[in-house]
Amino acid sequence: MAPRRPAELYRAPFPLYTVRLHPRRPLAITAGGGGAAKTGIRNGVHFLQLEQIGGQLSASLLHCHDTETRATMTMALAGDVIAAGQDNSCHILRFSLQEPEAPGAAGKDGSGDKGPRRRRGGGGGGAQGAQGRAREVRVESLQRVRTDFSPDALQKAVRFSADGALLATGGADGFLRLWEFPSMKKTLEFRAHDGEIEDIALGPDNKVVTAGRDFQCCVWQQDQLVTGLRWHENLPGIPDKAYRYQACRFGAVEGSAGALRLYTVQVPHKRERRPPPCYLTKWDGKSFLPLLTRPCGSEVVSCLSISDSGTFLGLGTVTGSVAIHIAFSLQRLYYVKEAHGIVVTDVAFVPESRPGRELLGGHEAALLSVAVDSRCKLHLLPTRRSLPVWLLLLLCAGLIVATILLLQLAFPGFL
Repeated sequence: MAPRRPAELYRAPFPLYTVRLHPRRPLAITAGGGGAAKTGIRNGVHFLQLEQIGGQLSASLLHCHDTETRATMTMALAGDVIAAGQDNSCHILRFSLQEPEAPGAAGKDGSGDKGPRRRRGGGGGGAQGAQGRAREVRVESLQRVRTDFSPDALQKAVRFSADGALLATGGADGFLRLWEFPSMKKTLEFRAHDGEIEDIALGPDNKVVTAGRDFQCCVWQQDQLVTGLRWHENLPGIPDKAYRYQACRFGAVEGSAGALRLYTVQVPHKRERRPPPCYLTKWDGKSFLPLLTRPCGSEVVSCLSISDSGTFLGLGTVTGSVAIHIAFSLQRLYYVKEAHGIVVTDVAFVPESRPGRELLGGHEAALLSVAVDSRCKLHLLPTRRSLPVWLLLLLCAGLIVATILLLQLAFPGFL
C-alpha cells in the first residue's frame, strides 16, 4: 500500500534549512532564511508547538526569533540551548517556555510573540490550543564565536556531545574545531579535510567522525587519525573517487544498551545521464568495520537522521523525496517521491520520549522534513503488523506435530 502524502505542518516566510525536536517537550524548532541583506527575505528561528488535535498531529507557531541578516544553515540542540550555524560563526541561544499570563492580563504592554499564532496540520480547534491559552517563548542570545575562516566562509556542521559539555563545528575551511560548553573555550583545532566538512558525528570514547568533500570519512581521537573508513572495500568495481561521503551519524542499537552503530551515506561524485545509486553503510561503532552496505536509490541523498532507539533511518534527497529505512537491514519501509519538489535540507524524527510517543497517535514513527520550499512536512510510519510471540510458538508446535503425523502416515512404525 502506498504511503499517504505527507501533511504540511507549517510554512515559513523563508527557505528552511534545518529542523530539531526537543527531547522532553512537544516542540519543533525550524530555522533558515533568504539572505535578508541582499534579498529582503527575513531570516529567523521559529518555535512550533506540536500537539494531537482530533487524532491528527498539528503544529502551532509559538515564536519567531529574528536573526537579522544571518540565515541559520545548521543547528544543534542540547536541552534548552541552540547552537546555530550562521555564515562564518556559531550563535549560541538559550530559550525558555513561559506559562501564559492570566486571562485579561495579556496584551497590556504589547509584548509577546511576533505575529499571530498559527496552526497547520489536519487538527481542528482554536488557535490557542486545548487550554485556550498559548505558551510564550523567550530567547536569549548568549554569545557568538567565529567558526570558519575560509574566503567563502560557511559553517556546515555543528554537534553537541551526548552530555552537552562539548561542541564540535566544521565548515568550508576543512577545520574541525572543538569547544568547551558553555564557556565556548576552543580546546582543539586542526585541518581534518582538504576541502569542506559535510558532516560531524560525536561517538564513544571521545572519538569524532568527520565526512568531507575530499572523498574521506575519518575517525579522530583528538587530532590523531584513528582510521579512514572504506565503505566499498568489499564492493569490487567501484573506483576510489567515484563516491564521496555526504552524511555520518551514530545511532543506538535496539535491544543492546550502550552499543552504537555508525551510519554513513555515500553519493556519486559526478552526475551522469543514468545516475548510479547512492549507498547506505552500517558500521560497528567500536572497530569501525563495515557491517552492511545497501543501495538506497538513484536520487542524490542530501540529509540523514536516526530515531532515538536506532530503529529507523530518515533520508531526504536533492529532488525533494523522503524515505524511511529500517536500521537492521537498511531496507526501505517508506518513500514519497518529490514530497517537497525541491532539495530537502533536513529531516528529524519525533523523539521517543513520553511526550513524543503521545504525539505519534498509534504510529510507529514520525519524521519531519524541511526544504528550500519553506515547508515543514510530517511523514507517518504506520505500525507494522506482527504476530504475538505466543501465537508464533503455537504455530511452530502445530507444524512439528503435523510433520510427525505425516511421517507416521508415510512410514508406518516411524514412532
